[in-house]
Order: sequence, then structure tokens, then C-alpha cells
Amino acid sequence: MTSAATATHELPSPGQAAPGAPWTRLELLPPLTLLVLGTVLLLPGHGLWYDELFTAEVGRVPLRELLAAVVEGRGTTSYLAAVPPSYNAPYYVVVHAWMALPGLGGDTSLRVLSLLATTGGLALITRAVTRLAGRATGVLAGVVLAGSPLLLVQSVEARSYGLAVLATGAAALGLVRWLERPSRGLVLFGLAGAGMGLAHWYAATTLAGLVAAALVLRGRRALPLVLAAAAAAAPAAALVGVNLLSGNGGRNAEHLRSTGGRLALLAVEAWAGGHLLLVVVVLGLAVVGAVRAAGIRAVALCWAVVPLLLLTAAELVRPVYSSRYLLTGLLGLGVLAAAGALAMPRAARLPAAGLLIVCTLLASAPLADRNPRERSDDVVRALAELQRPGEPVVAADRRSATGLDHYVRVLAPRLRADVVLPPADAPPGAGRVWLVRRIVDGVPAPTDDDAILRSAGLRVTDERDFPGSRTHLVLQLWER
Repeated sequence: MTSAATATHELPSPGQAAPGAPWTRLELLPPLTLLVLGTVLLLPGHGLWYDELFTAEVGRVPLRELLAAVVEGRGTTSYLAAVPPSYNAPYYVVVHAWMALPGLGGDTSLRVLSLLATTGGLALITRAVTRLAGRATGVLAGVVLAGSPLLLVQSVEARSYGLAVLATGAAALGLVRWLERPSRGLVLFGLAGAGMGLAHWYAATTLAGLVAAALVLRGRRALPLVLAAAAAAAPAAALVGVNLLSGNGGRNAEHLRSTGGRLALLAVEAWAGGHLLLVVVVLGLAVVGAVRAAGIRAVALCWAVVPLLLLTAAELVRPVYSSRYLLTGLLGLGVLAAAGALAMPRAARLPAAGLLIVCTLLASAPLADRNPRERSDDVVRALAELQRPGEPVVAADRRSATGLDHYVRVLAPRLRADVVLPPADAPPGAGRVWLVRRIVDGVPAPTDDDAILRSAGLRVTDERDFPGSRTHLVLQLWER
């Protein structure tokens, strides 16, 4: 009798929502919180940075050309020839469809797509946790996730992480529905699991964590869900295969770094925005949740721990760490900490929940006053005022070219005739040349344009700085 009871499910916590119970207004608090906080971050209207500019440029390419570039492993423009839209191809297809809608081709709309997707994912996670552990735990988990620094930053960037969160939330809800009644939730889990891997293939480790939870709770009876997960992983595996065949399997891996076995700790620090107090609070409450949180501890623990274990093992082969790549798995850490706060002795629950929320919001508060990551838009505004028709405007490198090309089209179309993009070099015959380039480690990044312009008798007579938190640009005027 005891074994049958434990195999069926963990004991529900008091106040657990009944399977199929209707949504309540209180469960709307987490997504509304994220919408408010995300709007605050969007209000300054900072220009896109390189990764987002890549999204904007690739997303506007005709769909047939986009798919051909993925299959053939080539870029979509001359200056992005070595950067094909490979692993994020499904996201770019979604962006292409989004931009095709009337009035949705601007910079802000691309970020709004991410915010709306993340908000939807948060609503689904809140619902899933509510059905497992009760409404209070579900709402607290949702609010904690909404205020977390790592999720907030990624929710307002024009990248695929919002869609990954949305798919993860749907997969979590599918798992919960399947746990409640094996005849339900399997299709949702499978489709959402496929969406996770297609949005970002690191999310496959999170899918593995959800499968591990099903195995812990159901044992052999989890076989249908395991098979659904295997089928869900197939599209992402096929995408990886396409990139391996096109020679782009290791593209863009240079920014991944080894952590020397500290991957899990660095991931928690990234989740907490580097704030030590929040790290301590989250880890402490996560331990309580792993021990005491009835109804949800297996799901939350596997959700948080399995991805970190898999990636730590992968690090033995090659560097794999990038904090934002771990976002979907770290959602489980937030859920586990929230569950731990409400698994404390009754008198300590409210103080623990309040401490978790306050520390989370304090860690995220500096984001409201953050500087732009890149200022390509300001560079183009300056050029629109300073450049005379006929004077070449040269992009010295790929990053500079991406921003220059985008914002000339958006802000100053009259400059188009004078723009020179890689692989073309600066024209030596011009008397005045504007050069846009990056500053790396305090010095201009080397470029062939320097030697060409100097040999033509030109020198730098004016230089304007455009520092950003991610990319430092400089605008140089070369004259005889």
C-alpha cells in the first residue's frame, strides 16, 4: 500500500488547486508584474545591439532565402557571409512572420515579441506550479521569476529566449497535466518540448530535467512521456545535424567559456544578477524546498539540477558556459526557492516569502537605469548631421556594419548611397572619409582601412566616442 501511494504522486500541499480548476485573478499577478517591469526597461528606447541587430537583419530576409542560407551554411548579406542564421533559424522564421504584420517592423516591436512570449511562459509556469503545490506557491514562484535579473534582461531583448521560456512553461504545464491524469498533457508536453529545443537547443537539458521528474514520480509508467520527449528532441537534433553538415557546427562557440567546474555556482550568480545576498537566500530556500516542499519538490529539483549536471558533464569535453543559455533550467531554481519559502514552518513563511521577493527586486533595480549596450543609432544620427553628400561612410568590421546598415535604413536613408560595407574597403580617392569602427580593450580594432587611407594621404582629424556596455564604437573623420 505504501509503495502504491508513493508511486502515484507526492502528497499535495494544503490548498493545492484541483485538477482543471479555473484560473483566478491572483494568478495573473506574475505575468502582469513582468509586463510592468519589462515596460520600464523598454521605456528608454535604447538602440539594438549586435545580437538584436542580427535578428532584425535576418528576420527581414525573404523566407525562401533565409531557409536556403540555413541549409547551405552561408550568411544573408556580404558582411555577415561568415555568420549564417544557423542554430536560431526557427526563431528567425517566427520573427519574419512577426515583422510581416502591419506596424510591427520596428526595433521596439522585436523586443515586445520577446516580452510577450516570456509573459506567456510565466503565466503557464504559474499555473503549473499552482496545480502542483497550491495557489500561494504558484503565485510566489511566478513573481520571483518575473523579478529575477537574468530573466528580466532576456525578456526585453530581441533574441529567442522569450520563446524558449514560453515553450518551457507549456512543457511544465503538460507534465503537470500528465501527472494528474496520464491520458492528458502528453501532446502538449511533446509539442512544447519540441519548441524548447528549436527556440534554443540548450533547453533540451531542461526537457531532460522534466523527464527525470516524471521518472522519479512514475517510474516505468513514465515510458509514454519519455517517448514523447525523445520525439520532441528530434527536430532540434535535426537542426544541429543540418549545421554540422553545412560546416557550422561549432560556429559562434568562441564566446563559450570553461568554468573550471564552477558552472553551477556561476549560473546561480547570474540568476541573482551577482548579488550575494540573493544568492544566499535563493540557495538556502532551494534546499528547504528540496527537503520539505510537498507536491512539487521532485519536479522543481529535477528542473533546476539536471540541466546543471548535464552541462557540467559536457564541460569536461569543451567549454559550454554562457549564462543566458542556462535560463530555462534556472527557472526551476526560482520555483524551488519559492516552494521552499512556503514550506518553512508556518510562522516563517510570510517573512521568508517577503525576503525572497525583496532581495529579487533589489537585485533587479539597477536594470531600470542601465546604459545602452550599443549606440549604432547615435552614430548614424551623428553622421546624418555631419556627413556631406558624396563623402564615403565606411564600416570597418562586421559589428559596425550591422548597426550602420540597419540604422541608415531606419533613421537616415539619404546616407545609403555613400555607405561602404565589408568586404569592400575604404575608397582611397576620397578627400574626406567617415570610418565607423569598434574599440576593443581601449584601442581601435585593426582594419585594412587604416593602411589604405594612410597610403592615400589621409589622417584622422576628428574622432567621436560612442561607448556602450557591450560594444564601444567610435566615429572617425579622415582627411588630407
